[in-house]
Amino acid sequence: MSGQRKATSFDIAHLAGVSQPTVSRALRGSPTVSPATRQRIEAIAKQLNYTVDRAASNLRSGTTRTIALLLFRDPSPDDTLINPFFLAMLGSIMSACAEQGYDLLVSFQQLSSDWHTDYEDSHRADGLILLGYGDYAHYHQRLVTLVGHGTHFVRWGSVQPGQPGLTLGCDNVAGGLAAARHLLEQGRRRIAFLGDATDHYPEFHDRHAGYAQALAEAGLAPDPRLQVASISTEDDGTRAAIELLARGLPFDGIVAASDLIALAAMRVLAEAGLSVPHDIAVVGFDDIPAASFANPPLTTVVQDAAAAGRRLVELLLARIRGEAAASMILPTRLVVRASSVTRKDRA
Repeated sequence: MSGQRKATSFDIAHLAGVSQPTVSRALRGSPTVSPATRQRIEAIAKQLNYTVDRAASNLRSGTTRTIALLLFRDPSPDDTLINPFFLAMLGSIMSACAEQGYDLLVSFQQLSSDWHTDYEDSHRADGLILLGYGDYAHYHQRLVTLVGHGTHFVRWGSVQPGQPGLTLGCDNVAGGLAAARHLLEQGRRRIAFLGDATDHYPEFHDRHAGYAQALAEAGLAPDPRLQVASISTEDDGTRAAIELLARGLPFDGIVAASDLIALAAMRVLAEAGLSVPHDIAVVGFDDIPAASFANPPLTTVVQDAAAAGRRLVELLLARIRGEAAASMILPTRLVVRASSVTRKDRA
């Protein structure tokens, strides 16, 4: 065939001794083709310099073989801030899509835009992955709209009964519980909580619930005067920490609903002449890269961003294929660093 015409999937089928549909399934990574047959077909395709015409294949199947990742900006003065935790997921999401033969379209969005009608309905993607914290009460109705349109989507967030669509999230209650228990084990008794612990931010609400459970186990009641609402930005974390200090109440520990809030609080405490962890022990949530490089390094609750990214893709593809899929909660773990443990405690 060399020098005469371009090889086709029928040529590969003839040489491999299989049907043309089997060649098509093998080259798009379908699990219905055995590994041995797939390897034989891929070897012949390579020998013939055969490449899949993605556009033609997608046109025949009525699919795009593309997933849209909508990454929502956290509120900030210039609307450009992206939570580093979500950026940490990108690599695993891209890798998982590539392994399944899907392209990934990454789009940065504002929650106020019409993102809920822009992608699958316009045949730009087969499904959506939604990342980013925001006011859940604000975008809940848009999720309902997506379900009503039959849109395939999965979001990262707090998993609650009766939510629209598929949600993947971490065990926020267990994470908040571990964070507060750790501070209690260090002898801290006046523990503040920084984060918007309302239904508008259900992840933070759950983390506060775990914090409150730990205090109750120790025979303590949360002091509402030691809780300051904050969203997950350094600017708002700074404001919340300044407000906490201005209230003039004694406290010896902080559970922050995110690392961005915790890092901002540590800076405010240092500027006020307070030592972390000697005067105030601090625990965050997320384990963003900056956490381990802080001074002192930040104790935090780890969400496995790599595992979360891969699982998001798996859930979405199951929904796209019409397979059974359910919302899921991933475990968390506490990583103890110097922001919560004094040298004496570590001895």
